[in-house]
Amino acid sequence: MSATLERLRIGVILADPLRFEGLVALFGDTADLLPMLPTDAVRRSDLSLLILEASEELFALLAAFRRARAGLRILVLGESADPAYISRVVAAGAKGYMPRNATVAEMQMAIQVVADGSIWAPRKVLAGLIDTLSTTEPVRQRVQFTPREREVLQLLVLGSPDRDIAGALGLSVRTVQGMVRALLKRVGVSNRVALTVYVMEKHLIS
Repeated sequence: MSATLERLRIGVILADPLRFEGLVALFGDTADLLPMLPTDAVRRSDLSLLILEASEELFALLAAFRRARAGLRILVLGESADPAYISRVVAAGAKGYMPRNATVAEMQMAIQVVADGSIWAPRKVLAGLIDTLSTTEPVRQRVQFTPREREVLQLLVLGSPDRDIAGALGLSVRTVQGMVRALLKRVGVSNRVALTVYVMEKHLIS
């Protein structure tokens, strides 16, 4: 993770303290990692995201966070690679799911994607979510995009986080975030996955 990126404040709820030390070593001084209890995560309004270890209480915790902090971005770490289980985790309110044996690069990318408000999950799981959204959140009309908006959408569909989009197009992160918010509002969808569905259904990018 580049030291020039905006510093993240990441809450961490893990059963194994050694795993926390591993995350600290991974991110060095580029992010603030804060070990905490679930009650702490509910109270903290300054968190960029929360890393939550899968456990028997996972779905109860996700439900509690959804009620108390609907906007909290949660990345779950777990052992399972079952697409049905991962889909259930995302449907329960997590913004992403990462296997515990993920590489350093995968972990860094997942955290950036989730911090930017997008969903991180295996491709097969995302495909299932897209199929669901395409039937539950239809778009009423075709929207025209400018060439610059098409460039943003092209990178968004590839799963690029806001920081990568900004770097590729020579824009500020704030500008990219503003463009994405405007695109969501104009298309009439509530999240980036649904926006991706619209773009793919209408064949708006190559």
